[in-house]
Amino acid sequence: MMPKQERRAPSPPADEPAPTSVGGSVLSEDERWMDLALQHARNGHPSPNPHVGALLVKNGQLVGVAHHERAGGEHAEAGAIRAAGDKAAGATLYVTLEPCNHHGRTPPCTDAIIAAKIARVVVGVRDPNPNVEGLGVEKLRAAGVDVTLNVREPQARASIAPWQKHITVGLPYVSLKLALSLDGRIATRSGASKWVTGPDARAKVHLLRSRNDAVAVGIGTALADDPRLTVRDAPGDSPVRVVFDTKLRLPIESRLVQTARETETLVLCGTDASQAAEDELASYGVECLRTSQSTEGRLDVQAALRLLATRGIVSLMVEGGAELAGSFLAGRFADELHVFVAPILLGPRGRAGAVDWAGPDTPQQAPRIATPAWELVGHDAYVHGPLVYPE
Repeated sequence: MMPKQERRAPSPPADEPAPTSVGGSVLSEDERWMDLALQHARNGHPSPNPHVGALLVKNGQLVGVAHHERAGGEHAEAGAIRAAGDKAAGATLYVTLEPCNHHGRTPPCTDAIIAAKIARVVVGVRDPNPNVEGLGVEKLRAAGVDVTLNVREPQARASIAPWQKHITVGLPYVSLKLALSLDGRIATRSGASKWVTGPDARAKVHLLRSRNDAVAVGIGTALADDPRLTVRDAPGDSPVRVVFDTKLRLPIESRLVQTARETETLVLCGTDASQAAEDELASYGVECLRTSQSTEGRLDVQAALRLLATRGIVSLMVEGGAELAGSFLAGRFADELHVFVAPILLGPRGRAGAVDWAGPDTPQQAPRIATPAWELVGHDAYVHGPLVYPE
């Protein structure tokens, strides 16, 4: 049976806190204002910095709100203080991530908070960055600022999940996207796969692309589908395009190569890949990154991901094919799963398996979405959420 379309309450206006009751539970004032800060944190594209939202409230009224828009730009706290002006004195600051206490490309936010004479700071989650001294909360308390911690902590932590993995593990946060028919096929018996899902689902995929730093496919998908991997049916910028191509088989006439000067394109290849092929791809603007290979001759996924992380790629969406998806699941590198199921039947001779891997021995050992969210996207079912891997 098809899942019912998810019904969502409309977002509150930007100058109002969230509803006082969600799912039957009564929210505190701090939770309601933090929910609004979390909404603003979703804006912008600050990668490789984290998403952060901040707002200032005085006498129950919103007097300043901001989010971190771009890396190197004004931090959310500083933006909210600037927006509030003189009203910041004596106000309460709600911020989704602990204010920074170090000099980077911008001054410490703790200094700005103290200088603005803010009376109270409510923090969603503490800074997990092991490379930063942190202690922002301690500095604020030492200056006489009242600080409340961990308000909406699970939601605040989820909002920085890609950045947290990047700065603590040194790998990108990976979303794995799959599309298949009701009978688990990804293409017809002739190999045709355009289009298994409908236009609304494809627009959703474009939106997901726009929210990631990079999108990746295997060479099999690149050869079979000749994709563009750009954002066209949704607002937002196109991500970096990545092809896992051990032997450098990506054709010069492919759309990825022909548009490489318009949209950054990287090809991950093995250490023994043809230098002549690399030089030819480079002449079209494609950058080849050589990395180690597994004993089976495939690219070492962890080494490839670590290489992408050094290029500032914090979030990566993997769109296919089956072998690449299987490698990410087998190595437990996928953090989220996004699956689109079309209400069609492609038959027993259709191409089976959105994922090619050995798989678990029992259903209990299978990776699964921890808290699945189901939606209808056009006529297709869409389920997504964080992945967990049972021991």
